[in-house]
Amino acid sequence: MKRFLPFAVAAVCALPAFSQNAGVLQADSVKQQISKHIYGHFAEHLGRCVYDGFYVGEKNTTIPHVNGVRKDVIDALKKLKVPNLRWPGGCFADTYHWKDGIGPKESRPSIVNTWWGGVTEDNSFGTHDFLNMCQLLGAEPYLAGNIGSGTVQELIDWVQYVNFNGKSPMSDLRKQNGQDKPWNVKFWGVGNEAWGCGGNMRPEYYADLYRKYATFMTGWGDAQVFRIASGANGDDYNWTETLMKQIPLNMVNGVALHHYSVINWGKKGSATNFDDSMYFKTMQQAIFMDSLVARHSRIMDKYDPRKRVALVVDEWGGWYDVEPGTNPGFLYQQNTMRDAMIAGVTLNIFNNHSDRVRMANLAQTINVLQAVILTEKEKMLLTPTYHVMEMYNVHQDAKLLPLKIQSAAYEWKGQKLPAVSGSASKDSTGITHMSLVNIHPTQAQDITIDVQGGNYKNITGRVLASKSLQDYNSFDNPNKIKPAVFRDAVLRNGKLQVKLPPFSVVVLEMK
Repeated sequence: MKRFLPFAVAAVCALPAFSQNAGVLQADSVKQQISKHIYGHFAEHLGRCVYDGFYVGEKNTTIPHVNGVRKDVIDALKKLKVPNLRWPGGCFADTYHWKDGIGPKESRPSIVNTWWGGVTEDNSFGTHDFLNMCQLLGAEPYLAGNIGSGTVQELIDWVQYVNFNGKSPMSDLRKQNGQDKPWNVKFWGVGNEAWGCGGNMRPEYYADLYRKYATFMTGWGDAQVFRIASGANGDDYNWTETLMKQIPLNMVNGVALHHYSVINWGKKGSATNFDDSMYFKTMQQAIFMDSLVARHSRIMDKYDPRKRVALVVDEWGGWYDVEPGTNPGFLYQQNTMRDAMIAGVTLNIFNNHSDRVRMANLAQTINVLQAVILTEKEKMLLTPTYHVMEMYNVHQDAKLLPLKIQSAAYEWKGQKLPAVSGSASKDSTGITHMSLVNIHPTQAQDITIDVQGGNYKNITGRVLASKSLQDYNSFDNPNKIKPAVFRDAVLRNGKLQVKLPPFSVVVLEMK
């Protein structure tokens, strides 16, 4: 196994660095909690995410598993501290009828996944399989309800089935299928992308439909149902305005938002073979998340100044053309250092907007889009995005610390982006963590941060970096990119000086 990463980090640190970066950390000014649910994930019945990703079945496999779920996947996601997992879609959710996926597996009807590849599925992975898997992972389930092709009765039956501890037709059916106690599922999506694959609805129509469904989704079990409305597509601010205006605050707990870092929806470009122009445009789209969150939040503030309703960014990530030779409906793509940049920048944005953004879901967990895990038969690898999510999990449920950064520019043909972004938090033990990202593809960045109100004696760090932006982990070299010890941070006289390698993610710990 090659051991070039520490050398690569040292080499890039030696490159010329800009000194135009400065920051201020208010270490004694704790703000709101950064909800752990910002670090959620997404598992849709799409390509090889569920079948052949999470689930290999209980028969005819030599891959170690627990009730059909890959053991190596369980171990990796537990280390990631996945707080919640969204299922069964996505677009698939509004064609999924949950009763097809319960009862004896040999008796379950097959379905055709008309959205993703036209493949036939046998429904062997259903409600029990998913909810029991969430228990194995220590993750809260987030169920996406079908309002596109389903009915109100179908959805409230599902709520009753998984949440009711008393005697009822649905709880009796659950017990008949082998689950005595309810799972008490809290998070529920009321449809998905109602403006598109969920029904091509107008916001006014969806708002009324939401009110109808939400009315009947309460009163089952001990879990207080957290109802999430199907939200806007990117910068469709009218959608958010209409929902906030027409849905009473006591009927909604979250409003969704979807945004992907896509260069061009017609020709998205290769996941691995991209040039400087494509990289810059991808990072433009990733950083645009900050404007989206800020503007949707301002609209929500008009109707909900107390911020009772969460902004739930339950689909985000990079989206490229599929890998050559793979099914175009399976959305399988590799994961490079460019994706690590998307992840680092986006999570900093969510942390800094955690007063309103209180839940998010990276799309998707395994073998689809910006995955954290890729599998190939018995092999499994962790992507650069996985490592960023693992490095950042120190922020989960910690208190946000104000971190203001004045960044040098990353320029491309007259256009500019901030090269450096960051966020900081203090955990329950008093330890401060700071995550910094340098997206510049060729230049290291020096930054001096004025630490106000902190009396830190010790600083350590980890870095994710590589030789090329196009580098990725492969099944032949699964550890090409992984976190390394970071030593280019010094704290003297209240000044934190950090040298960030090009296209790198750094997480510092200060005590």
